[in-house]
Amino acid sequence: MSVAEPRRIVLFRHAKADWPEVTDHERPLAERGRLDAATAGSRLADTGIPFDLALCSTATRTRETWKLAVHELAHRPKTVYEERLYEASPGELIAVLNETPDDTRNLILIGHNPGVQGLTEILTGPDTGEARERLTRRGFSTAAFAVLTFDGSWKSLEPGVATLTDYWAPSE
Repeated sequence: MSVAEPRRIVLFRHAKADWPEVTDHERPLAERGRLDAATAGSRLADTGIPFDLALCSTATRTRETWKLAVHELAHRPKTVYEERLYEASPGELIAVLNETPDDTRNLILIGHNPGVQGLTEILTGPDTGEARERLTRRGFSTAAFAVLTFDGSWKSLEPGVATLTDYWAPSE
């Protein structure tokens, strides 16, 4: 693929987690989370984006979210479970994304807040439009996702280079 073709990143926050007596990393999805993850998967399928790669945090709730969501997609992308996504700052997430091979056009990252919302805001800068208005109004709730596009190589991904083209969150 040419680096001149636009790339898409979907930043997907894990679904609603339960609070049992386990470490934060091991928290499973709540019942509502399981339902929302499958609904988010259907909505991801509706976008028609053919994902080449999924980067997923190793936390239990992100792995469960992805397992339920990916089941709804027509094509299952290669999935990499990445420890660095857990509790990552936007800068740390950019560093991980900068390592993406240039033959990857469409990538989904399944992670946590405040990292995914911060990354969305940093990559899109003062972006405006309907998707930004929905994000601002709703906040980056659990099981929500943002679709960003940018031109160039993954190594060139930096603050302000992307455009927010879509945002979806489950009804609460």
